[in-house]
Amino acid sequence: MTTAPALVPHRRRHRLVGVAVSAAVALPLMVSGGNTSAGAWDGGGEDPVVAWNAIAGDAALASCIAPANDPLHESRMYAMTHVAVHDALNAIDRRSEPYAFHPPPRPAASPLAAVAAAAHGVLVPALQDLPDIFPPECIAAGVQLVEDAYEDALAEIPDGRAKTQGIALGRGAAATIVALRSADGSDTLMVDPNYPQGDEPGEYRFTPGTPFAFAPGWGDVAPFVLKDASQFGARRPYRVTSRRYTRDFNEVKRLGGDGTPTSPSARTPDQTQIALFWVDSSPLSWNRIARTVSTSAGLDTWENARLFGLLNLAMADGYIGSFETKYDFNFWRPVTAIQLAADDGNPDTVANPSWMPLVTTPPVPDHDSAHAVEGAAAAEVFRRFFRTDRMSFEACSLTLPEGQQCDDATPVLRSFDRFSDAADENGESRVLVGFHFRHAVDDGVHHGKRIATRAVGRFLRPVSGRGTAPPDWASSLMLA
Repeated sequence: MTTAPALVPHRRRHRLVGVAVSAAVALPLMVSGGNTSAGAWDGGGEDPVVAWNAIAGDAALASCIAPANDPLHESRMYAMTHVAVHDALNAIDRRSEPYAFHPPPRPAASPLAAVAAAAHGVLVPALQDLPDIFPPECIAAGVQLVEDAYEDALAEIPDGRAKTQGIALGRGAAATIVALRSADGSDTLMVDPNYPQGDEPGEYRFTPGTPFAFAPGWGDVAPFVLKDASQFGARRPYRVTSRRYTRDFNEVKRLGGDGTPTSPSARTPDQTQIALFWVDSSPLSWNRIARTVSTSAGLDTWENARLFGLLNLAMADGYIGSFETKYDFNFWRPVTAIQLAADDGNPDTVANPSWMPLVTTPPVPDHDSAHAVEGAAAAEVFRRFFRTDRMSFEACSLTLPEGQQCDDATPVLRSFDRFSDAADENGESRVLVGFHFRHAVDDGVHHGKRIATRAVGRFLRPVSGRGTAPPDWASSLMLA
């Protein structure tokens, strides 16, 4: 049985030092507490794991870490929440191996109460511990949303011994996970204006609109399932004088511009939609997809606990592993490369000092693409959990233009027939939006798959004789 690894934050060769800055200069995308989808307990008739996953997403939006501001703490919060939920349920009926919480079994305990108490017991402290780059009113809104949902959820459960035992199990699981992660290194500096910038071709510089590096120490956070953040590190970026680099340079320059006269783009309208669609936070969007697929497939509460646990363990470590890789290679972003190409030593790259991507580039190095890591990790968890890649589903986004988002009257829905199709489009979007070179995306996909394979193969494994997903389990969702 593989259980939670000992928490030893990884230390890279270059430990970075910086100073905190105010929230006013923090993140370039969307700082908004709006656009939540539930806002309170709405679990009547809905599986409690799915309901609390949606509440966690709403809390991330209310607290301003989503849809695109801090997916790092967001992924950590979801992973902690769902392993606590998983372990609380498996203390009632042990169907899969616990991650960290091993109490005496309580078969008479209420699963509804256990799930609610576990989720509440992680979400509240996780939100309260968010970095101070976010406005206090955002954090308070997220906490209040969770408190209201918890109160409403418990009100629907009849008082009695089952409820009391369920609450105790949930609180115990939450306390175990919170304590386990209390010194995991996630209190690292998130906004570093003093991060040392490179001055040679290929070396990372601050990108336009973001005079700082974001979370340069996140690769030092203790992983959830990996032995070490560098366990499945990516290949090196291409040399800036190589033919392969030139190919990738010309591709992102041709497709990723903002479409203005100074940054023309050959994107089709559908490619522009893809680019904007997947700007959405990876933890937010892939958990949304998980809720869709889970509900369509009719998973029970324990199956959902395992699915959401594995998904979020893999995605949390996806960010840790990718950020370790990013700040180790410290490779420049396309926007920098294109603007400075006149001095890169490559006669086949043509500079455009005015070139800008479709969306402001995130303030982290290029290689590998964390977004590609996350999408590939999520799709691989789904494929291994359901024992098939072939499932049809639709997905929405919170980063499309107003009127096309998930909560709008007529949201844009993109359709997929395979999990890998969604992951491939997710990766492709990072070239189309102008954020990444193709090599960073391809290596990110490979990186994410390896992390997911380890998560599913070694954690939350079904107890012998009680496995999930028989061969025909998802036949109603499979393509002919």
